[in-house]
Amino acid sequence: MVGFGGNLDVEGILEFVDSGKDLVVAADSGASDLIRNLAADCGLDFDEDPSAMVIDHGSYAVSGTEGDHTLIVADDFVQADVLLGSTKIEAPVLFKGIGHSVNPANSLVLKVLSASSSAYSANPKSKLSSPPSLSGSSISLVSVVQARNNARVVFSGSLDLFSNKFFKSPVQKAGSSDKYGKSGNQQFVTELSKWVFHERGHLKAVNVRHHRVGETEEPAIYRINNDLEYLVEIYEWSGSSWEPYVANDVQVQFYMMSLYVLKTMSTDKKGLYLASFKVPDVYGVFQFKVEYQRLGYTSLSLAKQIPVRPVDTTNMRDSYQQLFDIMEHHFLRWLDFSSSALYTFTASKSLDVVEALF
Repeated sequence: MVGFGGNLDVEGILEFVDSGKDLVVAADSGASDLIRNLAADCGLDFDEDPSAMVIDHGSYAVSGTEGDHTLIVADDFVQADVLLGSTKIEAPVLFKGIGHSVNPANSLVLKVLSASSSAYSANPKSKLSSPPSLSGSSISLVSVVQARNNARVVFSGSLDLFSNKFFKSPVQKAGSSDKYGKSGNQQFVTELSKWVFHERGHLKAVNVRHHRVGETEEPAIYRINNDLEYLVEIYEWSGSSWEPYVANDVQVQFYMMSLYVLKTMSTDKKGLYLASFKVPDVYGVFQFKVEYQRLGYTSLSLAKQIPVRPVDTTNMRDSYQQLFDIMEHHFLRWLDFSSSALYTFTASKSLDVVEALF
């Protein structure tokens, strides 16, 4: 609370995220209005019943006592290496807490760990009098948010998920013969923390440039129908160094009020991306734009403005002037020759007439 000036409220936490900082939020059945409101502002909704917990009579953890089936076993992980690493989490995760729903229209929120189809959210100490508001695999146990400024937030409905007790506990799902000496909690939390604190899935773009084909200098303008190349280098942070980012879905736009060119960029797999295209037969002020968004990765937004003008007619005017000068020169010579010839012909005729008279 000291970091927030001693007054922890939703606005202060959102300002913290808006400044580009990352956050892990863990709740339980006693979640405060602060956490619920914060989650709602980020596109998640915890069960409105403050006494509700996730119950699963099909995927609960086998224990010495029958219990109320609120200690559940979850293994429905998001299929994305960038979020949970390339090493498969073999053991399921122990979870005891509350569930939440995710707004499907919110592209910034993603479920990372979901409940099974037999789960539901209710008060475990009372009988159901109406259908539960949350049920099945639509219940999210752990979700992540990546803000538009690439700040990252993790929301968990269980504090126990992060506990040493759950890290070290053996686990067995009801109805399954598979027994694990240790739950998958520690691996799950460790890998997810790498993502939320930008040790994985963090991209940067450098050395953005463009030029005419066959040249290396960046021009101040382009002419219509020029052939050009656009280049950018993209790298991913590995946790210790920047490594070349390799993908086949990076695209560049050539844009002015509307899209004129959309080109998928080729890569040398060493970080360099390149696209070649012809400038449209339209002049004005264009933008090179790269808007790259991929699940689990920081988004890239690049823009560079460049004017496009009509074909340069200066040289053409010079050529016309030279041609006109040459034609004028020949015309004057022809005119001089014609005048001389006509004078000679006229004088000769006059002499013939005089001789005939005398």
